[in-house]
Amino acid sequence: MNNNSFTYLLTSIRTATAVLFPLVLLSLFSAQTFAQADNENETELLLPLDEVRLFTEVLNRIRSAYVEPIDDKALLENAIKGMLAGIDPHSTYLAADDYEQLQESTTGEFGGLGVEVGIEDGFIKVISPMDGSPADRAGVQAGDLIIKLDDTPAREVTLGDTVDLMRGEPGTDIVLTILREGVSDAFEITVTREIIQARSVRSRIIEPGYGYIRVASFSVDTGEEVKSALTKFHQETELKGVVLDLRNNPGGVLQSAVGVVDAFITDGLIVYTEGRVENSEMRFEASTEDQSQGVPLVVLINSGSASASEIVAGALQDHQRGIIMGTESFGKGSVQTVLPLTNDRAIKLTTALYFTPKGRSIQALGITPDIIVDRGQVTRIPDSLISYREADLVGHLVNANGEESDDAEVSEEEAVIAAEIQPQEPLEVIVRDYQLNEAINVLKGLNIIRPRVMAESETQLLEDIEGTSAR
Repeated sequence: MNNNSFTYLLTSIRTATAVLFPLVLLSLFSAQTFAQADNENETELLLPLDEVRLFTEVLNRIRSAYVEPIDDKALLENAIKGMLAGIDPHSTYLAADDYEQLQESTTGEFGGLGVEVGIEDGFIKVISPMDGSPADRAGVQAGDLIIKLDDTPAREVTLGDTVDLMRGEPGTDIVLTILREGVSDAFEITVTREIIQARSVRSRIIEPGYGYIRVASFSVDTGEEVKSALTKFHQETELKGVVLDLRNNPGGVLQSAVGVVDAFITDGLIVYTEGRVENSEMRFEASTEDQSQGVPLVVLINSGSASASEIVAGALQDHQRGIIMGTESFGKGSVQTVLPLTNDRAIKLTTALYFTPKGRSIQALGITPDIIVDRGQVTRIPDSLISYREADLVGHLVNANGEESDDAEVSEEEAVIAAEIQPQEPLEVIVRDYQLNEAINVLKGLNIIRPRVMAESETQLLEDIEGTSAR
């Protein structure tokens, strides 16, 4: 056989393979669709024959006319990536490395920038940077639009490709070109990659009697860590209230979000999902144990609170278990399922929507706080520097009970010294964080009102009992 004949035969085989491969896929699709139609008693069935022919034609044209030879495997993988990217921003193709990275992100340690992203209008939108991550320290903020990664325009990459570009060897740099609301021009931020230690939960007594729990993301053990923090609070202090901080929390493991809600309520529905495929419809109920012991609760959210964070905020809001404060959340109300294709490949596909206990879908809407509190900063000014009271007047009458004001004899020099004293942790955290400061104030207000309401309720109950006995 001469070279021309061999080349013709090889071309014919490749062309036939390119044509037959989609038809085999179509045959499998058709058989499955017909079976599904029989099961669901469908009377009308439309098969995408023209689209499959078009796909085959495009595949052949690229293979034969593109300026450089392209591997058939690469072409088909790119087709799969494009197919999933066109459905929604959260569905994606997972090659072997991608699947391994997904496991790392849910178990606690991985390399990269430490930022959760999605796709919006062709650009990469920052959902939130992780606390203390390289991205966070470099100044990346929730809501930023990344329009270029080094020299790669964001419009040229899928979500999976974005993750690949951001991850790399620890110590290497990546330059992110960013558009930010309120800033007229794009600007660059250089971020140095690190091994990311995903610490999910931080907790402390932030003021005597008031606990603070920061949940940065939902990994496998988050629910148990929150329950342990509450138990520790009760052992250390007479707990009067808790702030649960979910700001800039991009989400994570659904079951962990359920566990966090379960730490604050004793019964009832937490969340349920609805989808088309088997096992996509789930319901999660609370257990009978309440590690918080019913103390007042404030939950902080913002535009960086997404997915599992919104499940927690929505459930606690529906159960009227806590006051939701901050700004409107991100609005990701969909559930992604990893569906294996081979031993080392899979797709992450949106398979269901989740709903709060009262049936609310937050998809593209988000959770609206009970009290809107924007970001800000608190500046503490000692009252002695700006106030003028009766006790400061020359010749004022003394108190009839013989009591003296605690600050009546504070000198101007002492007041200036007091103003120069820098607040210490944990008070300093509240001073810097206006939303957290307001959350603590709300909890204090609840603790003032709560005993009175409980006393009135007990009095009314006793009166009702006595009235019943008299009759």
